[in-house]
Amino acid sequence: MASPTFWDHPDNARSTIEEANKLKSWVEPWKAVANQALELAEMAELLEVEPDEELEAEWTQELRGATRRLERLEFQTMLQGEDDHRSAILTVHPGAGGLESQDWAEMLLRMYTRWAERRGFTVSVLDLQPGEEAGIKSASLEITGDHVYGYLKAEKGVHRLVRISPFDSQSRRHTSFASVFVYPEVDDDIEVEIDESDLRIDTYRASGAGGQHVNKTDSAVRITHQPTKIVVSCQQERSQHKNKNTAMKMLRAALYEHALREQEEEKKALEATKTDIGWGSQIRSYVFAPYTMVNDHRTEMKVGDVQGVMDGKLDPFIESYLKKFGATAAA
Repeated sequence: MASPTFWDHPDNARSTIEEANKLKSWVEPWKAVANQALELAEMAELLEVEPDEELEAEWTQELRGATRRLERLEFQTMLQGEDDHRSAILTVHPGAGGLESQDWAEMLLRMYTRWAERRGFTVSVLDLQPGEEAGIKSASLEITGDHVYGYLKAEKGVHRLVRISPFDSQSRRHTSFASVFVYPEVDDDIEVEIDESDLRIDTYRASGAGGQHVNKTDSAVRITHQPTKIVVSCQQERSQHKNKNTAMKMLRAALYEHALREQEEEKKALEATKTDIGWGSQIRSYVFAPYTMVNDHRTEMKVGDVQGVMDGKLDPFIESYLKKFGATAAA
């Protein structure tokens, strides 16, 4: 009887096929653009010899299409971090400031939901803790799609809002802060060891906006990883068992991100040379008054269409961030 080979193990074969498909998805689009460039060059030579208005219009249109495809491929090369291809879990937490910050956190939650929908990604609400009067105390979204984490890692940090408060009877200008965290969704092929004795699991009654209960049982689950103080919660399902499974999935992603961050901090401590990326307490400011402007403090990208940005038009900021930092951006 012949000895088993590498290919006899289904996991090995599947991994190899996935890797081949991944490489194919990179190589074939570049080949297509290269072939189109050769065709355009030949058309240009023909137009020099025999000018033709109709052919020239076709050439111009084809050139524009090829340029757009090339730009997309160049942008794709910036998403080569180890986890960039993964889906993501995004969490939003309001800063100090009570009602103002809670309302700002809810505005950010809507902004990322709209961005994901614009790109055709799937959005699932894993956890949502509404504020007493308005806004949210915290929220977690699962955003599923190709390279979601690669895009959204540009959004990690503190976001600052300046506006005339709708909650202030004297219409004064207020400044609010909210923090955004993004974790790569961890697949089953990544091992994250979790000691059950390190966990504190609490159950509570799931609630919706305005304090209305989703159900009458303690189906919502909160898990605290005591060594790292990481807390995750889920109330998406009516079943406590399902909520616990989802919360564990969120915890694995958070612990994976925590381990990566510790490795990066150790690396920086050893190198201690590069200080050109000055990460401040805020990555971006959204000014609604006295003028309208969204300013990314890392890239100096400025956009005057505040309403458009809040409606999910985030790509200019994400692209400028990736163009500046590329695959070296904080993972």
